Amino acid sequence: MTLTFTFDPVVDRELADGILDLWADVTNAGGAVGFVPPVTAEDIRPELLKHLDAVTTGRTRLLVGRDTGGRVAATAFLALNTHRLMTHWLWVYTVMVHPDLQGRGAGRALMAATADAARTIDGIEAVRLTCRGGMGLERFYESCGYKEVGRVPGAIRVAPDDDRDDITLLLPLL
Repeated sequence: MTLTFTFDPVVDRELADGILDLWADVTNAGGAVGFVPPVTAEDIRPELLKHLDAVTTGRTRLLVGRDTGGRVAATAFLALNTHRLMTHWLWVYTVMVHPDLQGRGAGRALMAATADAARTIDGIEAVRLTCRGGMGLERFYESCGYKEVGRVPGAIRVAPDDDRDDITLLLPLL
C-alpha cells in the first residue's frame, strides 16, 4: 500500500468530490468523523464546504493522500490557532483513511505525513487532536506518538443512550 501525500493541494471540484466520497465511505464503514451512518455525500457536503472555506481563507491547511490509482484515500485538516497565546500548536481534525486501506499502514503513514506537514509551518511546536471514545482510536494515536492529555466523559452523543468520551491527544514536534 502506497499513498502519495500533498500538503496544501489546489482544491478543485475533482478534489472536493474525492474528499466527499471518502468522507461518506469512512462514515458508512463506522468511522468516527463527525457523522453517524448511514449518510450520503449530500448529508456531508455542507460540512465539507465549511472545511474548504477555512482552507480557502487560510485558517486551515489540507493534507491529502492519494492511492496509486489517484483516488483520494486519506485526509487530515490542520487548523491554525488564532488565539495569541496558542499559536505554537495546531489542531488536526477530520482524519480519514479509506476503509479499504485500514489495517495496512495507511493510517500511520497519514499521521506521519501530518506531523511532517505541521513541522513545515513556522512556530508550530505541537499537534492536538480529539477522538471519539469507545472505538479504540486513542490506542492508535498513542502508537503514533500522541499522548492523551484530556478526556470529557460522555461529551459526544452518537445516539440516544450512547454517549462517548471526547478524548484530547497531543503530539509534541520538538
